[in-house]
Amino acid sequence: MEFIAANFVPMMFAGLLVFLLSGFPVAFSLAATGLFFGFIGMEAGLFPSNLFQALPLRVFGIMQNDTLLAIPFFTLMGIILERSRMAEDLLSTVAQVFGPVRGGLAVAVILVGALLAATTGVVAAAVISMGLISLPIMLRYGYNRTIATGTITASGTLAQALPPSLVLIVLADQLGRSVGDMYAGALVPGLMLVGVYLLFVVGVAIVKPKWVPALPIEARVYNEPNGSSGHRSLLVLLALCAGVSYGWSQVHESVINPLIGREFSPAADEVVILSITVGSVLALALALLNRLFRLGLLSRLAEQVTFVLIPPLVLIFLVLGTIFLGVATPTEGGAMGALGALIMASARRALTFSLLRQALESTTKLAIFVMFILIGSTVFSFTFNAADGHIWVEHLFDKLPGGQMGFLIFVNLLVFVLGMFIDFFEIAFIVVPLLAPVAAKMDIDLIWFGVILAMNLQTSFLTPPFGFALFYLRSVAARSDYNDVVTKERIPAVTTTQIYKGSIAFIVLQLIMLAVVVLNPTLVTGSLGPKIVVDDAAVTDMLRDMPGLEEEAAQEEEEAPAEEGADMPEPAAEEPAEEAEDDPAKALQDSLKKP
Repeated sequence: MEFIAANFVPMMFAGLLVFLLSGFPVAFSLAATGLFFGFIGMEAGLFPSNLFQALPLRVFGIMQNDTLLAIPFFTLMGIILERSRMAEDLLSTVAQVFGPVRGGLAVAVILVGALLAATTGVVAAAVISMGLISLPIMLRYGYNRTIATGTITASGTLAQALPPSLVLIVLADQLGRSVGDMYAGALVPGLMLVGVYLLFVVGVAIVKPKWVPALPIEARVYNEPNGSSGHRSLLVLLALCAGVSYGWSQVHESVINPLIGREFSPAADEVVILSITVGSVLALALALLNRLFRLGLLSRLAEQVTFVLIPPLVLIFLVLGTIFLGVATPTEGGAMGALGALIMASARRALTFSLLRQALESTTKLAIFVMFILIGSTVFSFTFNAADGHIWVEHLFDKLPGGQMGFLIFVNLLVFVLGMFIDFFEIAFIVVPLLAPVAAKMDIDLIWFGVILAMNLQTSFLTPPFGFALFYLRSVAARSDYNDVVTKERIPAVTTTQIYKGSIAFIVLQLIMLAVVVLNPTLVTGSLGPKIVVDDAAVTDMLRDMPGLEEEAAQEEEEAPAEEGADMPEPAAEEPAEEAEDDPAKALQDSLKKP
């Protein structure tokens, strides 16, 4: 028993590893490990016999967590949009816009991947959709296979880092931080990653132009009757909307602050999101007027881009904008997004009972999957914390050199390796609760820490041997040679080696961006606004001067029994300590000190 007591926490980890390697489901492995070692600890005298008495309350607390409601809402929104053939229309339309230039198809895949990431929030939906639609087109017109497969898989993983990502919701819950703050912190790094992908494609188009050919003229379907491409009309519309968006950014504070009763200046991401929303709504209104009254002011390409691209953009910006404004919580924003997706699918005449049933079934399965993993991790952490496992974990990092930076490097290496073998939900529910207290003790901003983990988990989707994005593309890529339906040419099959090779360059790009975010925390924290610094002396004076406190203190002194004789230091020292626990003024002061 002495050996068990001395090595209880390492034995728990070993037991969990045995369960996982045996192929047992993760949720039940966590719960079984927690219960099994909890009873062993009771027999060894480490825990009282009523250890699990509070466990039902913990489980009910999980079920009542409003933050987690955002997961099924955003999942339903993404599935409805993906299965209403939005991805197919987006890819074909954006490909027509950028197709005339070298690398245009790859640029279209990256931009649509970012858009699908912000609407679906699920990697599988984004990768499978683009693999089915864009990969045959890229192979048809002679794209290099590693570039084509790498672009699709990497663009699909943007769903991990771009809001409204399910990963960010889970990490915010596990780190005890606001989902809105996590979204705001991840926005700039996510957009920068999209920019890095685009620069890479541009570089390939310059260095190896034969790898990324332009679309031939016969493949451009939105040309005007006079033979022009219609890009000039699209550029004029874009310039007009950009000007209106800039104008709104100049008056945003003066318009919005009185409406919501805010006295301080808005954050930059809020201004950008709502400015783009205003410009997008203007473009949609102009396109509708042009079609209704047959004004002929817009080209076919400009109209197609507006009607296909703007509605999902407006939906995304409205959801994120209301969250950043503080008008809606992430859960309410997710509900609004799900309703908007249903409206958009109805407008496209794609909302059928079968589609709705499939979307609800998929959403329910994912929500139950997350809930059971969270319950299992709670049972595991219940026993783990009872054995002071968090202190054991802290001691593991005591000898790491480099302080904060050494800790971050080690954690990123750990998560990167774990991501090759297990899903991000397991990492979020098993590893993050162990690391979060250590990060907080090292004075690491937990929003910054969460964004770093999200970007690292995104990398894990591309890393062989078990990169999930690679498997998703493998499931829809051609396994044997086939005849192309347009050119009638024989197209060789896509091999697994080509898919793996295609991910290497984008893994390097993601690791570079991860290093940039680690070295520049202001990329994340700069979007959160200044921290509120509380002056302890000022708070104390404010509490002392609150009306009614002096009378209450005087009344307590009068009611206190008079004691005779000399001073009584021991009771005097104990009574204030007991009263301080229930003192509302002290509780208010302590809450203001918390970040």
